[in-house]
Amino acid sequence: MSKVKPYKDSDLGKKEQVAKMFDNISGDYDGLNRVISFGIDISWRKKVVAIVSEKNPENILDIATGTGDLAINLTETNAKTIIGLDISSGMLEIGKQKIRKKGLENTVELVLGDSENMPFEDNYFDAITVAFGIRNFETLEKGLAEIYRVLKPGGTFVILETSIPTKTPYKQGYNFYTKNILPIIGKVFSKDKSAYKYLCESASVFPYGEAMNNILRKIGFINVNDLPQTFGVATIYTSSK
Repeated sequence: MSKVKPYKDSDLGKKEQVAKMFDNISGDYDGLNRVISFGIDISWRKKVVAIVSEKNPENILDIATGTGDLAINLTETNAKTIIGLDISSGMLEIGKQKIRKKGLENTVELVLGDSENMPFEDNYFDAITVAFGIRNFETLEKGLAEIYRVLKPGGTFVILETSIPTKTPYKQGYNFYTKNILPIIGKVFSKDKSAYKYLCESASVFPYGEAMNNILRKIGFINVNDLPQTFGVATIYTSSK
């Protein structure tokens, strides 16, 4: 997989560029997400919560938590503690405001950190989730190996990520939308034009379906399964350790 980075002219590594990009767009991010996905991303997150709930986890880690949407949704599982980890302090500040407003400070904690080098013990979490963040890892396999390390044996790992429809006419419609419509939405909504170009480009080269399943298996995950959503524009991957 070629390394797609947000800022082509920057000397910074992908990790630093992603942190900078999300700091830049943090104020626009939630509204833009709703527009880009026509609000369907909300129902995708609900499915992730339902999958995690089945296991009755006591503690959950939400990686690349951003502004905390999924971490907040995961309180519906009745887990005692939920930690949201993200590399962008700008995104986390918005997430912390949401958590305070909802009075969830005792359940949800947002932590600034690197998903490829996490400050947690081995075999620590009952469940780990990552929604629309795995394609921003600098080194995908290193990030997945780190997730595997901190997940308890028998624990659940759920990914929600963009994918590309394979069936006609959804494939053609998706290509038209991402090439022609998305960049316009990005420009209207955001001061950072590179950011939305990156978000589209990184989605187009990221492995999905069986290719992603095989990477998970290679790391050591078991019971790997992919569940395409909404004609295949996103996929939920479930696995365990």
